[in-house]
Amino acid sequence: MRKQLDIDQKEKKYQKKSLVLLFLFTFLSLSLALIYNIDNITSTDFYTYLALLVVVVLSTTLVNKITNADNILLMIVNMLFAIGVAIIYRLDPSFGKRQLQFYIVGIVLFFITFGLLKTFKFWNNIRLFYVIVSVGLFMATLVFGSYIGGAKNWIILGPITIQPSEFIKIPLAFYVASFYSKYNEISMKPFGRYYMNIVIYIFIGFLFLQKDLGTALIFFGLMILSQFVFEKDRVLITINIVAMIFGSILAYFMFGHVRIRVATWLDPWSDINVTGYQITQALFALASGGLFGTGIGLGHPDYIPVAESDFIFSAISEEMGIFMGIAVILLFMILVYRAFKISLSQQDKFYSTLAFCIGVLFALQTFIILGGVLKIIPLTGVTLPFISQGGSSMLSGFILLGCLQYCASEIKYGDELDD
Repeated sequence: MRKQLDIDQKEKKYQKKSLVLLFLFTFLSLSLALIYNIDNITSTDFYTYLALLVVVVLSTTLVNKITNADNILLMIVNMLFAIGVAIIYRLDPSFGKRQLQFYIVGIVLFFITFGLLKTFKFWNNIRLFYVIVSVGLFMATLVFGSYIGGAKNWIILGPITIQPSEFIKIPLAFYVASFYSKYNEISMKPFGRYYMNIVIYIFIGFLFLQKDLGTALIFFGLMILSQFVFEKDRVLITINIVAMIFGSILAYFMFGHVRIRVATWLDPWSDINVTGYQITQALFALASGGLFGTGIGLGHPDYIPVAESDFIFSAISEEMGIFMGIAVILLFMILVYRAFKISLSQQDKFYSTLAFCIGVLFALQTFIILGGVLKIIPLTGVTLPFISQGGSSMLSGFILLGCLQYCASEIKYGDELDD
């Protein structure tokens, strides 16, 4: 009993120190961005900034109250957000203010998601519902969507722009978790073991019609990795990989913007003033920042088109340094590691698979965009989770994080996540 009290006291001290560190980190990051834009700061900006600091403290404290499991998840995301919004605010205060507002809405969705999962227990029994919702969002995108950046994946409603494919990741993760939680039962049906393959290929077909190949790659990666972990049939995985290769070749010849991106990836210097301008400027920014960066406001990330979104990692590395870029990568690695550890520690098959799927989604999205920015792979138009400017990505990310937090809270034995 006394030993347990000592552990509880140490845990409380750790939580207080972590909370103070997070507050100081957020305060310093945003203060630098606000100081740089001091001439353009309005009273609304200032009050939004104060609201953010309050929300960071209250949300982290509330998570510690509602669950004792893996309280570090929200703290990691808050740190990632603080880094991203500081650069966004420096690039464009109007985008920065919107990002702060999206964050506050995202925190609300995080707790709503946690509460819904805690209240209702039927999530592994409604596979068809997840498919219907996803197909409905795809159909709405095809009918009402607009082309931005070569892909028809945006729905514009007046001042509001929505990217439905970001939200489809949520029912997709739930579908995969539901499928594998009852895999033994489903596999006994005719072609039952191929249900997930069929559903995800339908989703990828919709994404091909929208020319949203970055999201298609994420969905395909989730399918392959899930099959590798939860199934024994390696022949099916091999067939899917061959299908991906043929699909990539088909996309190359079907879509002009894909051919341009591949050519730019291979040799951006040959057309540095047109097609290669964006990636070369991003590489220049990465190189010019050095280890410690030029300082916020002292670099030129505004030379990079869409720096607040696709190339925000280059902007961070230029003005905050390569060390901060490495810190961002490490934070994502810790987030994904915790997701996988939750999956391994969770006894319930549905929540274990769900945690795994969420970790894979965060990992794939991060790898794809960082790989494109660093010229490791051809660039695709996906966002860096919790950092890039964009409301759909921010909100869907917090919903997935709320699901992951609940998966951690449902672990009913031991202290596996305390190390």
